[in-house]
Amino acid sequence: MPTTKSAAKRLRSSAKRHANNKARKSVVRTTEKKFLAQVTEKNVETGEATLRKAVAALDKAAKVGAISKNKANRKKSRLTAKLKAVKA
Repeated sequence: MPTTKSAAKRLRSSAKRHANNKARKSVVRTTEKKFLAQVTEKNVETGEATLRKAVAALDKAAKVGAISKNKANRKKSRLTAKLKAVKA
């Protein structure tokens, strides 16, 4: 347990940040899974819409620091490549 007031506050704020980051990452993973499911079914039209949602979720997570910018860019690139492969 924290012994000082500042340590107690850090504990509270850390828990709050942890919960927000966990929720943001969960949204990213969920949209990514939905997109991959549509790509495996070769459903291009809904795949494009879901890709836009996944990219938006990745950008928001990177903006607030839940994931790094490089990780977000890498995932966006790989998801886009998968959609292109299905289109071709």
